Amino acid sequence: MSIVNVDLLSLATNPLYFNTLAATNISQPAISLLAYDASFNQSVVFPNATAKLLSDNAWEAFHEGGVYDASQNALYVSSNYASLEDNINMTVIYFNNDYSLKNITSTQFPGLYEANGGTSYYPPGSDISSPPSNQLWCDEGDFQQYSALISINPASNTSNVVNNNYLGNRNYSSVNDARQHPITGDIWFTDAAYGYFQNFRPVPTIPQQVYRFEPATGNLQVVATDFDQPNGLEFSPDLKTLYVSDTGAQHFTANTTRPATIYAFNISSDHRTLSNRRTFAYADTGFPDGIHADMSGNVWAGCGDGVHVWNSEGTLLGKVFLGETSNNFAFGPDLGGGQGYIMWVFSNSRLWEVRGLRVEGREVCKDWSGLASCGIQGASAPGGRK
Repeated sequence: MSIVNVDLLSLATNPLYFNTLAATNISQPAISLLAYDASFNQSVVFPNATAKLLSDNAWEAFHEGGVYDASQNALYVSSNYASLEDNINMTVIYFNNDYSLKNITSTQFPGLYEANGGTSYYPPGSDISSPPSNQLWCDEGDFQQYSALISINPASNTSNVVNNNYLGNRNYSSVNDARQHPITGDIWFTDAAYGYFQNFRPVPTIPQQVYRFEPATGNLQVVATDFDQPNGLEFSPDLKTLYVSDTGAQHFTANTTRPATIYAFNISSDHRTLSNRRTFAYADTGFPDGIHADMSGNVWAGCGDGVHVWNSEGTLLGKVFLGETSNNFAFGPDLGGGQGYIMWVFSNSRLWEVRGLRVEGREVCKDWSGLASCGIQGASAPGGRK
């Protein structure tokens, strides 16, 4: 698969230029790599990168999450919402030893009703020398169930509530996505109103905000507000920056005058608070949903035509172009032999694979080998705050 170089000067003066490219002038979704900056070829993907469609379903099995379970060599993905009679399923993607697709199944966990974003999770006191055995999912809730952070153990098929309210007085609207801080063990998460927009949650009674929760102590704090719809979030690899996407361009219907934006914040030295909010990037197509960083500091986001990649300065480097919306994606490990890293892209009914990335996803080391081997200064068993 060749990499298509986008001529930015032609793009800047011809609104139709993008559609003249063979890779983008397509009638059906297809995967290709578009370079907007020379560094995309030089430091993000190998020249021999490959991509293909792995699965095309009749239902939207591949929507959000993307949490790896090392014990099963499997990736867990939440499906898209269909109805209250058929709450959101968990799609389990099993791999062979070379991470080629083995098979795909569907399941549901007890106590998890309307899952959206998720992450691997070390509960307080966990052994961080091994890959995490638990997963943390954002349960959007419904008309009977509170929106909540739910910890899942796939091996035992058990779940427990980590947090389902703000200080006893307010329930969240629809918690959306989460990350666990690798040093403190705190959970940082966003709360949007998409359960209400999709008609399975009541009218919101709390602002759409970003929170930090200490699972060992119960301490809960609002760390950022003044969003339309905060959605995906991610730490930079040096843990000094938090990125948060605002998908306010989509409520009940689309309105492209509202945010389709990624904001960046400085994280305090004690890993507790945020400052210096600033615009990091704005998506040219759709809106940035799920966000991940790589160890080179690049920021990746699922957008309206695939996955967009920016460097740490907010310059668009390139796209994994699909011609359809990608809500989220997940990075995989280095295969050795010069093949580079893997990325699996979720576009609701379809699952795509890209092999030959030069860069390692920020959370790959933890998910495949355990946090203790990742060289993160100050990392300890979650609950022992640094």
